[in-house]
Amino acid sequence: MKITAEMVRKLREETGAGMMECKSALVEADGDFEKAREILRKKGLASAAKKAGRTTSEGLVGSYIHPGSKVGVLVEVNCETDFVAKTPEFQALVKDIAMHVAAASPAAAQYVTKDDVPAAVLDKEKEIYKAQAATQGKPPNVQDKIAEGKLKEFYATFCLLEQPFVKEPKLTVGQLVQEKIAIIKENIVVRRFTRYRLGEELAARPAPE
Repeated sequence: MKITAEMVRKLREETGAGMMECKSALVEADGDFEKAREILRKKGLASAAKKAGRTTSEGLVGSYIHPGSKVGVLVEVNCETDFVAKTPEFQALVKDIAMHVAAASPAAAQYVTKDDVPAAVLDKEKEIYKAQAATQGKPPNVQDKIAEGKLKEFYATFCLLEQPFVKEPKLTVGQLVQEKIAIIKENIVVRRFTRYRLGEELAARPAPE
């Protein structure tokens, strides 16, 4: 299939990837846009993995106030250089993450990553899931499998990077960040966030560091 400049332009607008990367992906996918997006996404994951250990000492603290001014969010996103922190692409990512946190329900994300969940919380969740399976007459080995499956649902609800991104649910927030790493060419880390809701109990929010 002939790959036209218009096809390349459209894919670039949708993904933010470079012109040559988009053309290469379209050629490999024989013009199939969904396959081309998947190819770019996989390349982005590989690129992000290579940069994962790099120091992120710059970045931004972004904010978002939801219309009506009853929900507000602060989020800290780190990158490697001050130059990148000032780019429109990085600033847009920070805004998107803050908007995502604001759009979530009050019982949503409490942690940034799965590694942030305390072991005691995970142990308690596993105990509950296994007990539920036991009441259904499931044998111990099946109880363990059910508990592991339920934990994936727990992560997708309470861990920011595991949640479906509100503007594009096919992506998790973590995958969104990885795609931006591939485009921006620097390591990016979501460090922390705080969500405020008018009238909420102060005790319900975690204490600041």
